[in-house]
Amino acid sequence: MTFAFDREASRSDVLGAEVDADGTNFAIFSDNATRVELCLFDKTGETEIQRLDMPIMEGGIWHGYLPGIRPGQPYGYRVHGPYEPENGHRFNPNKLLLDPYAREIVGHTKWDESLFGYALPGDDLTFDERDSAPFMPKAVVTDPDFDWEAERALHYRWSDTLIVEAHVKGLTQLHPGVPEADRGTFAGLASDAVIEHLHRIGATAIELLPIHGFLHDQHLQEKGLNNYWGYNSIAFFAPHRGYLKTGNPREMKAAIRKLHKAGIEVILDVVYNHTAEGNERGPTLSFKGIDNASYYLLSPENPRHAFDTTGTGNTLNVAHPMVLRMVLDSLRYWVQVMHVDGFRFDLASTLGREPQGFEREGAFFAAIRQDPILSKVKLIAEPWDVGEGGYQVGGFPWPFREWNDKARDDLRAFWRRDEGMVPSVGERLTGSPVQFNHSHRPATSSINFLAAHDGFTLWDTVSFNDKHNEANGEDNRDGHSHNLSDNMGVEGATDDEGVNASRERRVKAMLGSLFLSQGVPMLLAGDEIGQSQNGNNNAYCQDNEIAWLHWDKARDNLTQAVADLVAFRKEVELARIRWATDPTDDLDGPKVMWHHAEGRLMTEEDWADTSSELVAMTLATDKTEVLIILNAGDDGDFVLPEGNWIKRIDTALDPVACSEAVSGKVPLNWQSACAFIRA
Repeated sequence: MTFAFDREASRSDVLGAEVDADGTNFAIFSDNATRVELCLFDKTGETEIQRLDMPIMEGGIWHGYLPGIRPGQPYGYRVHGPYEPENGHRFNPNKLLLDPYAREIVGHTKWDESLFGYALPGDDLTFDERDSAPFMPKAVVTDPDFDWEAERALHYRWSDTLIVEAHVKGLTQLHPGVPEADRGTFAGLASDAVIEHLHRIGATAIELLPIHGFLHDQHLQEKGLNNYWGYNSIAFFAPHRGYLKTGNPREMKAAIRKLHKAGIEVILDVVYNHTAEGNERGPTLSFKGIDNASYYLLSPENPRHAFDTTGTGNTLNVAHPMVLRMVLDSLRYWVQVMHVDGFRFDLASTLGREPQGFEREGAFFAAIRQDPILSKVKLIAEPWDVGEGGYQVGGFPWPFREWNDKARDDLRAFWRRDEGMVPSVGERLTGSPVQFNHSHRPATSSINFLAAHDGFTLWDTVSFNDKHNEANGEDNRDGHSHNLSDNMGVEGATDDEGVNASRERRVKAMLGSLFLSQGVPMLLAGDEIGQSQNGNNNAYCQDNEIAWLHWDKARDNLTQAVADLVAFRKEVELARIRWATDPTDDLDGPKVMWHHAEGRLMTEEDWADTSSELVAMTLATDKTEVLIILNAGDDGDFVLPEGNWIKRIDTALDPVACSEAVSGKVPLNWQSACAFIRA
């Protein structure tokens, strides 16, 4: 069958491949192209069956309506224009290009020299005439219909939120309760076994490492490794093919529907700061061949070269209105069509870069804050990038929340008994007000965590002094060395019961300090079972048992400790919207007081005592009064504030939940976090 465009039915207002009852409208943006060809393939995506010139271009949008094209049709583009790298243009119609708005993908990238716009091994000023189509994945026209069964967004308040950061495959691949055929996929993610575990620990949201379509880097595959984490996006509208059993996005919709029915929100880690095409020496797969000068930031001194603030080779040009539109269209697609509940923005400082540097009132943040759809979902910034002035913790506008690496670092240092940490930990317990209590931001602005995908797991922070990334094939040069860890006497796994007991004691205390702090807690999936990566703090390429969660080795008392801590946190409503203030301040909201172990309020001299290893505070509201004590030191005594108290949490115990009436002087266990409520 031969297809022909119907110019009268063609539309430029909706980008991508939009299907209706009679056919499909195709539209793609390229401001500098001179000609755009639509290439249709057979159902396998391997054989090209027809090539058609896009009939209309207006405002840089090339569009055409093809009657008879139904869901399931694979396609790609060839874009003509100047090949002038010195001017930023890299058009090469020999290269089949993936639609930036592709909702589904068939096939995989097969690394071949033809994927590059220039002639390898020459420089990027040369021009390669080989056809890349046999080695490229293809976009697929998708059917948007899906029965959500009256499903509704959960919209949990930030003060009620516990986030678990997880990897679709890593969470499920070794789980004995997940059906074998579903492991590593969205179906496994929404399995009864995973949901039961999330319920047990009190999770309200699961934050997924990147699930947008991404590539496995050639240099990794040559070493027998893969891009496990997925921070290498090439398709901002399509779920990664490897997480789908059939390739159909309906599988992800079904998983989200089931998670929502179970009361679990879904947050996506999204990478809009760069793409998988790399710098000028990288492959031509999509944006680079569609309109390099529009989609990417290029060096102002020499547009031949990419301008890289991400450390990955390129930077997406979100300052361009059509690129910004693509990102916003993508975000709205995931909310409106796929029903996700929020986003964590990777290297978010890059998204706020204007010509004069990072701008919290910049176009990207302003666009999201005024958007009637996106302003209502959960928005989390990773508040840094590798460019100058990129570290911006506390610098993002409401309603964004931010990953707080200061909380991670200070709590780790405190529990390994570094000197002088008491003032800093006091800040972290109260939600880091120095960073976040400004610009009318609430006390839930900080996302507190002890570990994330990038770095040591929590168990490895008490098991290794040094990183052990040899399996990554870079002679242990990759990954950072600022782990703030302590192996407690033995490097790595040990059979020494005393060392293991001490490690477990410290991990529970660390978890106690996380869940007893103001702000929003985030738990790295696996930290609640004692997951180890054998000291690898950069497992981005380890799609294997180094990074997959070992459920068969789960330490159940850690899991129960998390469950008890989260239950207590919710019971006493520890996560307040309003900042805690001194009782002498004439302000509404919770009041905080700081206590010395001798039973008096803290003095300036006490705060300046660098040998102190104890932080104690009472947090009082009109409903309850909670006393929280973090003791990183040895066994000791503590004189409670006047009156009767009930000890409810002691991380030195198993289980950590308790109910003991106490008053006056009480013993404190070494390396423990405790919580008391006023009787």
